[in-house]
Amino acid sequence: MNVLDIKMQPNDADASTVKDYLKALLTELWNKGEGFSSKRPFGNSGWEYDLYTALAIAGVVESEYREEYEEYINIDEGAANELIFEAITSL
Repeated sequence: MNVLDIKMQPNDADASTVKDYLKALLTELWNKGEGFSSKRPFGNSGWEYDLYTALAIAGVVESEYREEYEEYINIDEGAANELIFEAITSL
């Protein structure tokens, strides 16, 4: 499975795939320049979890699903970061 093609859940970047999300993030960085907020690039904090959750839903990183809150928890962020760095490199 190509990480870049993994579908995203609804997100503030309006990205449909991981690739689209990364492109939106880079575009935001370039547009804002030194005013770029790495804490809130799309207006909200925790934006990394948009990507982590997409990877968890796709089953490419380990996580737990907490049904009562309909959320993924204990996502293996180290493995997720490795996959994201590989995806960025492949661009």
